[in-house]
Amino acid sequence: MTTDQPDGRIWFKSSYSGTSGGDCVEVAAGPEAVYVRDSKTAGGPVLRIGRDGWAAFVALAAGR
Repeated sequence: MTTDQPDGRIWFKSSYSGTSGGDCVEVAAGPEAVYVRDSKTAGGPVLRIGRDGWAAFVALAAGR
């Protein structure tokens, strides 16, 4: 599921997020960073992670 926002980013909801209103994470990729937010509070804080940091996180999470 994607969500267009006024900030110009296209947000993608995690495939692990349920539809029952539990823990939900969305990410948006920019040219120099990846952005992460809580989908339940779309207007709330956004975590900005550099692309190298994000690649390291994904590799670690995937067990590589």
